[in-house]
Amino acid sequence: MSDTKALSDFLDLGWQRLSRGVADKRAAARHPTFATVSPDGYPEARTVVLRGADRVAGTAEVHTDGGSDKVRSLAVHPFAQLHIWDVKPKLQIRLSTSVDIRSGEDVRHKWSRVPDGSRIAYGASPTPGTPIPRADAYTKLATEDWFTVLTCKIDQIELMQLVDPHRRAVFKASDNWAGEWRVP
Repeated sequence: MSDTKALSDFLDLGWQRLSRGVADKRAAARHPTFATVSPDGYPEARTVVLRGADRVAGTAEVHTDGGSDKVRSLAVHPFAQLHIWDVKPKLQIRLSTSVDIRSGEDVRHKWSRVPDGSRIAYGASPTPGTPIPRADAYTKLATEDWFTVLTCKIDQIELMQLVDPHRRAVFKASDNWAGEWRVP
C-alpha cells in the first residue's frame, strides 16, 4: 500500500468514527471533550454531544446553552479543540477548530428537531455558572431563546492510533487534507 493511500485510509477511519458519533448514541465520538480558553486565558474542557460531522464542509457541530461559559469564552477566543478517545480502534482524534456561534432565527430549523426531553438543556435562570445558595436554586427554562449552535470549522485533524506499531498523522485544511505522518 502506498504511503498516500495509507494516509487517506487513516483519514477515512477518523471521519467514519466521527460520523458514527453523530448517528450512534453509544459511539465514543458521541461525547467529545470540548476545550476552549477562558477570557482570563485559562484552559477549559467539558463534555459535549456531537450533533454533526460534515466531511465535505469540514465541520463538526455541537449545541449548547447560549448563557454557558463556553459561549462567553468563544466570544473572546473563537477557537476550540474537540478530543475523542475511541477505545475499540484505539484511536485518539483531535480536531482543532475555529468556531462560529449562531442562535435565534439562524438556528430555528435545528431547534424544531430537538426532542422535547432534550430541550431542558437550553436556558436556565439564573444563567449557567452563576453562584447559587443551594444545589437546586435554579429553574430550567427549556427555551429556544437560549438554544445555540456551535459550528466548528476544522482547521486540523490529528489522529493517533495505538496499534502495533503506533501511528500518528496530521491533516490540515490548508493543504487539502493531504496529511503527513508524525512520530507518535
